[in-house]
Amino acid sequence: MQKLYVVVYHYVRDLKYSRYPNIKGLDVRLFKEQIAFFKENFNAVTMEDVLDYYDRGTPLPDKALLLTFDDAFIDHYTVVFPVLQENHMQGTFFIPGQVYAECKMPDMNKIHFIIEKAPVSDIYNEVLRRIDDLISNHECELPSREELLEKYAFDKRFDKKETVFVKQMLQTVLPEDIRHRITAELFDRYVGVDERIFGAELYMTPDQVRFMKRSGMFIGLHGYGHYRLNSLSPEKLKEDMDAAFSAMSDVIDPKNPVMNYPYGSYNEASAEYLRKIGCRASFTVEPRIADLDVDDRMLLPRLDCNDFPPKSEHYLEV
Repeated sequence: MQKLYVVVYHYVRDLKYSRYPNIKGLDVRLFKEQIAFFKENFNAVTMEDVLDYYDRGTPLPDKALLLTFDDAFIDHYTVVFPVLQENHMQGTFFIPGQVYAECKMPDMNKIHFIIEKAPVSDIYNEVLRRIDDLISNHECELPSREELLEKYAFDKRFDKKETVFVKQMLQTVLPEDIRHRITAELFDRYVGVDERIFGAELYMTPDQVRFMKRSGMFIGLHGYGHYRLNSLSPEKLKEDMDAAFSAMSDVIDPKNPVMNYPYGSYNEASAEYLRKIGCRASFTVEPRIADLDVDDRMLLPRLDCNDFPPKSEHYLEV
């Protein structure tokens, strides 16, 4: 049994002095404490070590630990990268192709900052109002409000049901053109910053990503448009992944492409397609320890950074 603790991070920043202190992220002080905890209690490995295990059976150390970072935030360059270098550790950075090639914000990131700026109850009620309007105006075919709430309003590990409902509606359920429009309008109203300017400040530049790669970090795929891959038709899945490979061709390892499902969302078709096009491994957000001898390498689980000290000791319970 070859166990691997895979940890996922998103925002890592000095929250107290951030313009957006309520964003769901890990404070830089806690990140440094967590890295110290990992150095004392785990053995950090690289993505190359993991692939070498699959290729040659080269064993990983006891309590092997892999650090992963999603979405190409500037935090990863200004905060995470120096700490990893100082501690001689590798990070794997999963980057949406659209962010890398166009510096264009996925709706998912807009939603994070909309919720940071306004009470989630306000956003929830606004989305419900928009749904009522769409149904009454016959703009698209939707189930009733009651059916949508029953199916999509539920508590998750880190989000209450109102937040889950908003994310589901604006990330997947509503037709793509409508959800883009609603998200853009809410972002303009509550955040009030031009998306292009905001994106230029939020994400790493291609030069920064390339420098991290040259410095020993591993760069992975994260789709192109940050879609839930399990919601895409076979044609749209191919289009999105082809675009991701093309956009990221100068920073991914063409012989060893590794993928991370946006939102952790996959289905059998998306996993098989990634296998078909040569992905060496793919990661979900299922919160448990990976067993490389048992788990499908296209469906490897990851624990959240909040599952470890100094945030919690949940990793001991999985």
